[in-house]
Amino acid sequence: MDGDRVAAAGSVDFGRVAGRAARLYTIENDQLRARVTDYGGILVSLEAPAPGGGREHVLLGFDAAADYAAHRGSFGALLGRNANRIAGGTVTIDGETYALSKNENGSTLHGGAVGFGKKFWSVTAAGPDHVALSLVSPDGDQGFPGQVEVTATYRLAGAALHLTFDAQTTKPTPLSLSAHPYFNLDGVEPRDCLDHRIEIFAARFLPTDEKQIPTGEQRIVAGTVFDFSAPLPIGARIRAADLQLRYGRGYDHYYILPQDSVGRLRLAVRAHAAKSGRVLEVLTTQRGVQFYSGNNLTGSAPGRGGLYRQSAGFAIEPQGFPNAPNQPDFPTTILRPGEAYHEEIVYRFLSADQKAAP
Repeated sequence: MDGDRVAAAGSVDFGRVAGRAARLYTIENDQLRARVTDYGGILVSLEAPAPGGGREHVLLGFDAAADYAAHRGSFGALLGRNANRIAGGTVTIDGETYALSKNENGSTLHGGAVGFGKKFWSVTAAGPDHVALSLVSPDGDQGFPGQVEVTATYRLAGAALHLTFDAQTTKPTPLSLSAHPYFNLDGVEPRDCLDHRIEIFAARFLPTDEKQIPTGEQRIVAGTVFDFSAPLPIGARIRAADLQLRYGRGYDHYYILPQDSVGRLRLAVRAHAAKSGRVLEVLTTQRGVQFYSGNNLTGSAPGRGGLYRQSAGFAIEPQGFPNAPNQPDFPTTILRPGEAYHEEIVYRFLSADQKAAP
């Protein structure tokens, strides 16, 4: 189906970015309602069942596309070509070195200055419970080699939102796609999420240097402030005198999921909000997840419900190992011609008395 005709038939105006009109799509079932814009493939809102009936917003967000373009933080955006950081903004593939767009401390973050979250996507399909977006990233885009064609599909199924990525390339290139919704499971009033209890089904994490680049070590979480193997409030140890917490100004680290289940959809993180009783589970096919406690939210962005200050929301970003192209001991994130990239993220909601098996 032609993308322009889909846009005309199933969307509403969401303002303008750089002189171009953005469109907003709503998908809904009897439990969830989500809104997605073609600018950045951004998940603008997600409404989950409320304790007293009806639905309640659980994502930080804004009311116009221009607000997303103006503010840092990748609110709700699709991340690519490479989620997270690439040290020094360079990669070497098969003996050839590529200079990438540098947009954070001399490194490449989330694909560079104009990553996938800052581009207009084409909507190729839209229905009551799904919307599919596609993007062609040309050879040399932000310095990355190869033309990459990506499809991202949001789909509702019961109390879960599924996000799938499919891609292919014409040259070997780093590809690690993800999404960056900020959750506050108690709603989006101006309050923090530090009392949310988090459980991460990972035994190891990646320590970083002062620029938040993984050092190459894979550290056991047991006995550290990064141990969320049992449910623990985000804020319980966030102010501990730990060098890693100082580097990230809180939690902003990659957790390694069991590698014997790579490629299979499995539970990665469970979050529980005491006030609302709402439970969110994040499942993924990826090798690990970045857990980010919203440390760099400054209150400069007036969003839905008020000012978003530090830890107003948290993000769980399933993805490949950060800086993998520059760490030979990390699992590769290089996609090659003829290979099919396919990954999935599921955001699943439970009531307080439910608990699915990991």
